[in-house]
Amino acid sequence: LLPLVSFPIGVSSQGEFLVEISGTTVTITCPLEDEDIQWELSGKTQDTRERKFIIKDHDSTPANLSCSWGSTKRQLYLNAKVCATCEELDALTVAGIITADLLITLGVLILVYYFSKGRKGRASSAGDSRPRGQKMQRPPPVPNPDYEPIRKGQREVYAGLAPRAI
Repeated sequence: LLPLVSFPIGVSSQGEFLVEISGTTVTITCPLEDEDIQWELSGKTQDTRERKFIIKDHDSTPANLSCSWGSTKRQLYLNAKVCATCEELDALTVAGIITADLLITLGVLILVYYFSKGRKGRASSAGDSRPRGQKMQRPPPVPNPDYEPIRKGQREVYAGLAPRAI
C-alpha cells in the first residue's frame, strides 16, 4: 500500500522542488516562481511551460530533470519508485487499522488468560507416564549445608530474625 507522497527536494536559493507521487503519476513543481518555464527530461526539451511538470505512467527509471527561466536553471535527479497496483491510504485509515489490530490482539490475550486461569489445578492424564497405583511417598529432601536446623533450646540464635515493629 502506497500513500500519496509529497517531498520537498533540492534546496535552492529560490526554494525547493516539490515531488508528488500518486500511483504511476509523478508531479514535479519547479522552485522558480516565474511562468513560461522550460523543462528538460534527461536532456530532451519538453512541451509544457508551466511550473508543474507531470510524468504519467512513470516506469521508476532514474531521470535528470531541470527547469529553467532565462539564465536561471534548477536541476533535479529523480529516482522515484512507483506502483500501478498500489492503493492510497490516508492517515486516518492507517491509524484505524493499527488500532483494530491492537484491540484484536488484546482480546486474544484476555481470552487466553481467562481460559488458562481455570486449568491451573487440574492434572493432565495424557502427560502421566507413571502407573496408577498406590501413591509412593518421597523421601525427605537433603538438608542444605548452608543452613543450620533450629533445635530446641537454640531459638535465641535466630531471635534477631523476627520482624520488628517500627
